Amino acid sequence: NTAGLKASNIRAVGITNQRETTVLWNRRTGQPVHHAIVWQDRRAESTCAQLRSAGHEALIQSKTGLLIDAYFSGTKLKWLLDNVTGARAQAERGELAFGTVDSWLMWQLTGGAVHATDVSNASRTMLFNVRTNQWDEELLALLGIPTSLMPQVHPSSAHFGEVRPDLLGQAIPIGGVAGDQQSALFGQACFKAGMAKNTYGTGCFMLMHTGQHFQSSKNGLLTTSAAQATSQTEFAIEGSVFVGGAVVQWLRDGLNAIKGSAEVQSLAESVPDSGGVMMVPAFTGLGAPYWQPDARGTITGLTRGTTVAHIARAALESIAYQSAALLQAMSRDAVANGAAPVAELRVDGGACVNNLLMQFQADLLGIPVVRPAVTETTALGAAYLAGLSSGVYGSVTELDGLWQAERTFVPTLATARGTELMARWEHAVRQATAL
Repeated sequence: NTAGLKASNIRAVGITNQRETTVLWNRRTGQPVHHAIVWQDRRAESTCAQLRSAGHEALIQSKTGLLIDAYFSGTKLKWLLDNVTGARAQAERGELAFGTVDSWLMWQLTGGAVHATDVSNASRTMLFNVRTNQWDEELLALLGIPTSLMPQVHPSSAHFGEVRPDLLGQAIPIGGVAGDQQSALFGQACFKAGMAKNTYGTGCFMLMHTGQHFQSSKNGLLTTSAAQATSQTEFAIEGSVFVGGAVVQWLRDGLNAIKGSAEVQSLAESVPDSGGVMMVPAFTGLGAPYWQPDARGTITGLTRGTTVAHIARAALESIAYQSAALLQAMSRDAVANGAAPVAELRVDGGACVNNLLMQFQADLLGIPVVRPAVTETTALGAAYLAGLSSGVYGSVTELDGLWQAERTFVPTLATARGTELMARWEHAVRQATAL
């Protein structure tokens, strides 16, 4: 109504969603059997430890591109089946359905007519073979998960089904589905191998497009399915930071250092640097490229002269340090595969509007950091995928021509200084993992 549109004006619906978050529901009632388990939840870590100790890491990585971690949906689903009363028996009888948030939304929007997902979401479950584009029977058996629970997998740009007429006034096709980070990669027009983006949200998620060939990382990153606009499989290398913008929320809610997230830039800019303070916000362990689930947050370098402004600046800078570690790992992988290092980083997400953070990011990386005119690229990617399947857009080439830069942050720091700062960061990480 606000946009002045009618249902007849809508060609297709696009869905993008928080990945890995796990929902298990009753097929007859459409009601979940338990609360959704979100991506940051670590309750399945004991199962992951058992899988590692049993020597399954290489098998899982070769099939899924992922490392064994409670981050992914597979062990969350196993926890639900093992701990929710009656869930396993119902699942064995075919009465339950599993899905990430996209699957849950499609089930509700279509009145239970569609139980589906796309390749990008499926690739984050630790149950999907990204080489064959199918649920992997061996991995399902390893975790004791019935095949009947699993949604049908489609390309990201496809006809998934139709929204119920009573919801929007008429039946409207669901034409695009992608996990939030792959959707952002698509919305950033990173369609060619070597192009990379970083999304600054609660966490930070950096993806580099690697083309049509599966490439395993030797530097602690993940191989994942990119959003698939055609029947051709596309891949990306990904690194996930568990605590990005969430560190600013902690400054607000945990320390009461600021009243609102928007205040952090002015507080951090009130001092010329962090005064030697280094923060490692390992509140839920460390993700890529370290994969240290037992790491704990640290603040080091405190002196009598340290103020809350120094801590705020260190918190903000920790987002850039973690992201720089990801890009360095990506560039090493690229070179190992005969490609050039990442030459430019496209950025999006809520925190990318923070100019201090973006400039510090460019300084650490030593490459341009480019902010697009449209920073809500996750939603834009879903719209593009739906638009392709419904004929609003003719090709990916057309989409590439629509992308525009709003501002480019050029490095101003000497390379040697950037190297020195990253060495200090890595030292702080070692301290956080030694606790």
